[in-house]
Amino acid sequence: MVPQPITAPRARRVSHFWPLVSGGTAVAVALALGAVVALRANPYGVDAEWLEELVEHRSPLWDVPAYVMSFLGGGWFGVLLVPVGVGVALLIARKPWSALYFVVASALSAGIVQLLKSLFARARPEQILVAADFGSFPSGHVANAATISVALAIILQRRWVWFAGAAWTVLMILSRTYLGAHWLSDTIGGLLLGGAVAVFVWAPLAARLQREWEHPS
Repeated sequence: MVPQPITAPRARRVSHFWPLVSGGTAVAVALALGAVVALRANPYGVDAEWLEELVEHRSPLWDVPAYVMSFLGGGWFGVLLVPVGVGVALLIARKPWSALYFVVASALSAGIVQLLKSLFARARPEQILVAADFGSFPSGHVANAATISVALAIILQRRWVWFAGAAWTVLMILSRTYLGAHWLSDTIGGLLLGGAVAVFVWAPLAARLQREWEHPS
């Protein structure tokens, strides 16, 4: 029996299925990780060992790039200016669906981070070098980096964007743990959450985004 070709509507349903499942799974894992760390009074061994190793290697040479990454990845610059700036640039390029997707994903990621910080109320490391808000889990900087990286990679569909985004996110993890702003598990939770939100928001907009780039106005 000759298999029947997949129709366009069915193909779109299939393309939406795996992002929703994978995004939902990553969110579930992040929530489970948050629950696990919240129920434990003391940090896990890998958290303590990772922080201890970084604290031993602190020096003015590494302080500067760590502080720069901290500024670029959070606060008014990373959470507000970058998403708005990218959204405006996409609108100027006549990509309104891409602009909507990027801004919504960034805003939703930041909102969920703040909700989880309040929910889990995990204490930050005592060796922290920067001023930070309440709640260590998950890392907002890393979640923001992951969301932006995945969203831009999805929009631009360039392999180099994936590599650049991965490098940016890893550097953000190193920066936040080096500065003692987060435990390692906080950054892993932020990574899972940020990437998942970008994929989850993309699913219902995938077809429109694809058409927008394939048939520019």
